[in-house]
Amino acid sequence: MEGLLPELEVIRADFPILERTLAGGLPLVYLDSANTSQKPQVVIDTMVDHLERHNANIARAMHQLGAESTEAFETGRDKVAAFIGAPERDEVIFTKNASEALNLVANTLAWAGEHQVGAGDEIVTTEMEHHSNIVPWQLLAERTGATLRWFGLTDDGRLDLSGIDDLITERTKVVSLTWVSNMLGTINPIAEIARKAHTVGALVVVDASQAAPQLPIDLAAMPVEERPDLLAFTGHKVVGPTGIGVLWGARAVLDALPPFLGGGEMIETVRMEGSTYAGIPHKFEAGTPPIVEAIGLGAAVEYLGHVGMEAIHAHEQAITGYALEGLATVPGLTVLGPLDAASRGGAISFELDGVHPHDIAQVLDSRGVAVRAGHHCAKPAHARFGVQASTRMSSYLYTRPDEIDALIEALEYTRRYFKLG
Repeated sequence: MEGLLPELEVIRADFPILERTLAGGLPLVYLDSANTSQKPQVVIDTMVDHLERHNANIARAMHQLGAESTEAFETGRDKVAAFIGAPERDEVIFTKNASEALNLVANTLAWAGEHQVGAGDEIVTTEMEHHSNIVPWQLLAERTGATLRWFGLTDDGRLDLSGIDDLITERTKVVSLTWVSNMLGTINPIAEIARKAHTVGALVVVDASQAAPQLPIDLAAMPVEERPDLLAFTGHKVVGPTGIGVLWGARAVLDALPPFLGGGEMIETVRMEGSTYAGIPHKFEAGTPPIVEAIGLGAAVEYLGHVGMEAIHAHEQAITGYALEGLATVPGLTVLGPLDAASRGGAISFELDGVHPHDIAQVLDSRGVAVRAGHHCAKPAHARFGVQASTRMSSYLYTRPDEIDALIEALEYTRRYFKLG
């Protein structure tokens, strides 16, 4: 199949969990990577080695282990900066996940500073967002008196940009949107929306949690007017560990934002009368950070870099196209979102007439096929299409075409199981 990674079997061998068998001796068919990706051996080994041989707190222990741990942690930052093409490595801030990164931005925008959001201001998001990119902005609006507005969706699951001039105006302070929808799979026109937002002086915040695993990102190469001002993603979707996320921000924006959490390591000096704060990135990294997780994330993005993000993107498009073709053969099945593989990522949500998504997922699991069922933390997007929940399959760089075949066969079995004809 054109577009597949030529070394696919070699890559699969890097992920030990893919060799697992499930109950009844069934081979694991893992199609839930948009939920969390599996981890290559190099990430596992890197984290174990650090804990076994180098474990110490960073930036404060004046001994050899402390120096080794600090160097490994900061090397992780360097690798993440290179992975996303950050103009400066200090613009990379480690958080515990993308949700914390987005909450950091929303909270600090409520406080003093040149970007402060207040009464009469407007925040713009979209109807396809993950809850992590809706709720923080709702809270910001409630606390400041600002108004939350949003892009609606077309029938084929794309952003409705027909009213962009009425939606993004001189009152807009923030535009926050997903790069790739975790439910619909839609790839959004970030550059176009950023250009419009920047003409009115609004900050652009991008949730790249589903984009970073599968799209090449080079922030430094993007024209400034098309570049987000802030971008967030999470480690566990880019073959890294849980408990680690990334917030990238342009230096000028990060310098202007006040601290989010107070504590150790984020200060310049502390007196009882008041404190001054460290520069970025440390201003936003209070307390002991997720050290081994950051080191593991560095190993993860370095691994993806060795494979090549262009090649991973091509593989995802090939597998997604093959999956869309296969799903179209299942009677009563409806895909939610674009039907063109070039317009979407690897997450495909669907309905099967007459069967609840949870029942579909349970039957598929009995056949060894792991998918997700529910609202995928995207309830407004489901409501737009008049459904409570959906079933979602999602591929990644280690997915083979025969695993898609296993999914289609399991869906046909599901139809027979529920006597759908």
